[in-house]
Amino acid sequence: MHPPPAPLSIQQLVQDYQPLQPISKKVHPIDMLIKNAEADFSKTLKSQSQSLAEAVVEYRRRYHLPPPPNFDKWYQFAVDRGVQLIDEYDTINELLVPFWALEPKTIRNRVREALGFEDNTLIALYIRGGEATKVDGGREWFQKALLGMLKDFVKYLPDMDLAFNIHDEPRVIVPNDDLSRIVRIAKDERMPAAFANKSPQNSFSPRPSDVWLTPGVPEAKTTRFNRFSRQSTWSHSKASCSPDSPARDLEDSRRDNLTAYALGDLGFVYNDTAFADICLSPSVSNIYGFFDRPNAFSVSADLVPIFSQSKISSYQDILYPSPWYWYGKVEYEEKKDMDWAEKQHKLYWRGSTTGGFSRNGGWRRHHRQRFVQKINEPGVDRVLKNRGDSGTPNWESIEVERQDFKDAIDVKFSHVGQCDPGDCDAQREFFEIARKADQQDAWRYKYLLDLDGNAFSGRFYAFLRSKSLVYKMSIFQEWHKDWLKSWVHYIPLSLRGDEWLESVRYFAGEDEGKIQAPRMAQAGRDWANKVLRNEDFEVWFFRLLLE
Repeated sequence: MHPPPAPLSIQQLVQDYQPLQPISKKVHPIDMLIKNAEADFSKTLKSQSQSLAEAVVEYRRRYHLPPPPNFDKWYQFAVDRGVQLIDEYDTINELLVPFWALEPKTIRNRVREALGFEDNTLIALYIRGGEATKVDGGREWFQKALLGMLKDFVKYLPDMDLAFNIHDEPRVIVPNDDLSRIVRIAKDERMPAAFANKSPQNSFSPRPSDVWLTPGVPEAKTTRFNRFSRQSTWSHSKASCSPDSPARDLEDSRRDNLTAYALGDLGFVYNDTAFADICLSPSVSNIYGFFDRPNAFSVSADLVPIFSQSKISSYQDILYPSPWYWYGKVEYEEKKDMDWAEKQHKLYWRGSTTGGFSRNGGWRRHHRQRFVQKINEPGVDRVLKNRGDSGTPNWESIEVERQDFKDAIDVKFSHVGQCDPGDCDAQREFFEIARKADQQDAWRYKYLLDLDGNAFSGRFYAFLRSKSLVYKMSIFQEWHKDWLKSWVHYIPLSLRGDEWLESVRYFAGEDEGKIQAPRMAQAGRDWANKVLRNEDFEVWFFRLLLE
């Protein structure tokens, strides 16, 4: 007998992370990362399909399947709206692979059960006869945004019941033994030889008998979701990781696989996906608020199709473009922005102590507090200095006093919350709390910092549309992973923070950095105006719901 295959995480099944080769000290790591990323992005832009026939061929090549029904309608919908990336939807495939292992009736039953339990904090959306006939739950603006995103393409969708997560935090985490088995079954089902329908039609099957014409679900007396609000979530969050991954180390040694994403002595992020993969980085359990005490947490260990606005890598929620963005909850007022030369030479951030609920000093383990503390505290840090000459550069790390660069940093809390009274008081005493800032105040600064809160940060798109250069520290994944490119449209920052100061100093202090900074700011702005429109959210959402 052959031994059973070792369980795999969904990340390992989708992608293997190859460590980057050591770089020469003759080039600054940031310069190399920018040039490599721009070259890769240029190839992606040039490779996009130019016709429906080409898009179908590319779809089959990538996913070993025929496209879903009404793919031709989706293609024309995308072309009519000037979508830039007609082929880049791999994230959708990764999100939906596990569901191919389940019978359609099983999926429908799980949705019905989830929506039928009153306290599951879900929004129910029912589609019948090409119309969104009913929506229940959540805030009015959220409902309006969902219906607005759907209205121009809902006529091409089959009848279905959809469950949308009201919480910021993700909801579905399947244990590794179940997940790896599910993914293997799913991949077997999707192989051309095993695919049941040898002659696919460009139409959906008739409405199943268990999808009632009148939308709604019966009351459910039980739920698969269990609440662990304001409790540690690390043991749940790592459950889908492979047993031999760093996150599941029996010695609990917290040794991260840094080579999978970190470059050079200071650890610049060169692989966003590997950086955000918590299975590789068990240290996040002690430095990130979501794993300490999330403000809300209601989770299922069964594979339930829950649509969430963002998620941690190990979770199986289905991502979709956030209604927060579509509804314009954070505005960018261009008339209040200013040209690059007029902006202040500072990294700027204002925000609240969100990210987790603080109790018994837990705020010291939360990511926002750690960032604000470290970037402002006195002491020694490291930057890179060219000890060579113009003909033979030699970049080496040196120690510097962080206070020598304090004029380049304006990062402060403007509100303290999500904490027990004692922890709130401790934070007000520990941090310098600035006055509450207007969102439009940010445009006065050249460098804008975007940090995860309880989940994704709702300011990211507004920042990208501005004339400033955006820095982003995030492990929460969103729908746009295939569409936004780090080191082209924004600067990624690690959680460890060894490279934070140099990432600011390089663009403000090196001749090459001073040239690249405004150029990258403009590149991010131009691209955001092309791919972060409401039309783009709708096209991506249309493609997702067809799948």
